[in-house]
Amino acid sequence: MSRIGRRVLLRGSAALGLATPALAAPAWPVQPVRLICPFAAGGPTDAAARLVADGLGPILSQRVVVENRTGAGVVVGTEAVAKARDGHTFLYTTIAHAVLRPLFQNLSFDPVGDFEPVALVGTIPMLLQVNNDLPARTLPELIALFRANPGKYDYGSSGAGGAVHLATELFLHQAGGLRVNHVPYRGAAPAMPDLLNGSLAMFLNVASDGVASVQRGTTRGLAISGPRRVPQLPEVPTFAEGGLPGYEAYTWHMLLAPAGTPPEVVRHLGSAVAQVLAEEALRRRLEEQTMAVRTETSPALAADWLRSEMAKWSQVIRQSGITAQ
Repeated sequence: MSRIGRRVLLRGSAALGLATPALAAPAWPVQPVRLICPFAAGGPTDAAARLVADGLGPILSQRVVVENRTGAGVVVGTEAVAKARDGHTFLYTTIAHAVLRPLFQNLSFDPVGDFEPVALVGTIPMLLQVNNDLPARTLPELIALFRANPGKYDYGSSGAGGAVHLATELFLHQAGGLRVNHVPYRGAAPAMPDLLNGSLAMFLNVASDGVASVQRGTTRGLAISGPRRVPQLPEVPTFAEGGLPGYEAYTWHMLLAPAGTPPEVVRHLGSAVAQVLAEEALRRRLEEQTMAVRTETSPALAADWLRSEMAKWSQVIRQSGITAQ
């Protein structure tokens, strides 16, 4: 066919509403999209997932449904997505995904090879809280107290191998190898009464969970694990401001696709998430949960972040000898 003939054919195709494959938008989604959240309904991760899902619906012109699949930590929900091959099921997860490989030896899926990063939603810092009667009112005083009394004090976590446990072990290591006993709980809520009554000296809580008790004055906030203070607690310094530069720890939210999802679908969904996170009203609601929202995100940026977090926390797990509950 001549060059002129091909040009006429392309014009005719455009007139009929057709498009060449190179110019076509992804024919996706063609049915409701599922976001599997491997955390309980009503919790902070679930709440953020539902905000993102609500924002995605109008952009994708399909309903986006959050489905909670819990069990064995995050393994059950994550496994369900790894095995999903329908092109419309994705995972809304956290830092827990980055530590699956070093914590669990007999997974039926590969946390790396069975997933494609789509978008990093945001990061949530940790808040170092102590009992009000503890004779330490600043981070340097706390470190000095623990150093002078190895093994005397206890700290709580929301579960072995979780974000709180990992962040605390990293803090103790970077502060000079402090010896503080670990007491794991099944979530943050059960640990708080023991922090209030003094059974626990310290709890390095997810900031969104810990802000309220510091605001009420029932616990004392000593440091925030991000690069800047959070608006909810402007008086609480960062770890760097408190004399421990280089210490940063977060939990974070990310969307992952099952491996094998067409690249154009991953890019399309990643672009839609970026549009959602750029909406001021939604961003404010996520920031109310102390999240630093990533308004510039992409599959490539999410992949870089995930690789970095996996390397960082795998090393902490090896150094501390952490095992899953």
